[in-house]
Amino acid sequence: MPSIPSLANFVGNLLAQAPFVSFDPSSTTKTSAPLSLNNGPSCPADSPLSCHNSTVAPDSCCFIYPGGQLLLTQFWDTNPTVGPVDSWTLHGLWPDHCDGSYPTFCNSAPRSYAITSVLSSRAPDLLKYMETYWQPNAGTLEHFWEHEWNKHGTCINTLSSKCYDDSFTEGDEIVDFFTRAVALFKTLDSYKALEAAGIVPSTYQTYTRDEILAALMEVTGSEVILGCRGNRLDQAWYSFNVQGSLQSGDFVPTDPAGKGLRCPASGIRYLPKD
Repeated sequence: MPSIPSLANFVGNLLAQAPFVSFDPSSTTKTSAPLSLNNGPSCPADSPLSCHNSTVAPDSCCFIYPGGQLLLTQFWDTNPTVGPVDSWTLHGLWPDHCDGSYPTFCNSAPRSYAITSVLSSRAPDLLKYMETYWQPNAGTLEHFWEHEWNKHGTCINTLSSKCYDDSFTEGDEIVDFFTRAVALFKTLDSYKALEAAGIVPSTYQTYTRDEILAALMEVTGSEVILGCRGNRLDQAWYSFNVQGSLQSGDFVPTDPAGKGLRCPASGIRYLPKD
């Protein structure tokens, strides 16, 4: 696991200075444009790393607790085809209790049934990106995003209204959650990492689990959890601890606390999105 002083090397500059990052499809060069979050907590540089806190007051706006390991989860859907043919899609950003168990449908932030409405009025560029890269394999976009927010986003304590200043308005926490998830997703290009290792979608080629894991470990330097439907690769989970709040903290890659998915050791099919 990377040491805390290495944060800037991975996401410190990327997320703290310009958290909205996009990939130029013609190269591997990352281009950035500023994107502001909504007045979340200002945390000290020595805030404890989530899952590693030893202070007497763990529940703080500058410390994600108790779901201190965050999983950025991705889909590779081919039946039906979902998203661009040369990109994985975003599934969600999930808090984990640092031991493989996880909270759901919490009360740290209020539930919402108007995600599209909130984003269309406050973050239209973010919404446009999500319409391409954060898609379900069944049901509507709105229902999928509501599910991700209500099941997972409401369990992140730093998104509580008490963690914002007096300018807070309802919906700020929703914009921050989806903004942060998308910004992190853009640093985790699973398609390009696999392609660089010679692992490309194919109707006939198969791969081993170790080949795929080794390729995806190049993204963050930490272990990735793979998911398969039968022998078809369809999910990847990247694990992080966070120093500070979800809104403005540094995401530190880590090995996963849980091992929730399974893939066979060999014969894995990585099907094209036809």
